[in-house]
Amino acid sequence: MFKSPDFMRPLKRGEEPAVDALMAAAFGGTAEVDLVAALRKSRAIAGEMVLPMDGGIIGYAALSHMVAPKGWLALAPVAIHPDHHGRGFGRRFVGMISQWAELSGQTVVVLGDPAFYTRCGFAPVADGFTSPYPLDHTLTTGPATAKVKTLSYPKAFGRDL
Repeated sequence: MFKSPDFMRPLKRGEEPAVDALMAAAFGGTAEVDLVAALRKSRAIAGEMVLPMDGGIIGYAALSHMVAPKGWLALAPVAIHPDHHGRGFGRRFVGMISQWAELSGQTVVVLGDPAFYTRCGFAPVADGFTSPYPLDHTLTTGPATAKVKTLSYPKAFGRDL
């Protein structure tokens, strides 16, 4: 019988250890766990979403406040437990975040595989932007309009990306 996750929801207090274990399993180490801890400590986190299933958590996504452009959010990290890869859960999870950004008029930027993120509603960053990370792997969703054309991430990202 096919099992599907419940609806995504905000992370609840006390679920951090489950999210840490999920990220360690998904990424094969603790770099992303450390990144999220640094983002939380610096109060850069704007929101944390989980994808629950069968009483556990199989997906996680963090949104952080960008330094510039002001008001933009960075999506990272995004993780789906390896036992659930290949079932489309990640694509639907990220797609829901993209739809939220479009509907709310919020711009979200992500650094990742363009083939995956374009299937989720993201588009390559517009010409004229500069970033400390490769622009060919930088995508946005939402209105993506800004007078400031420099992408500046929270300090914690300097450690891992």
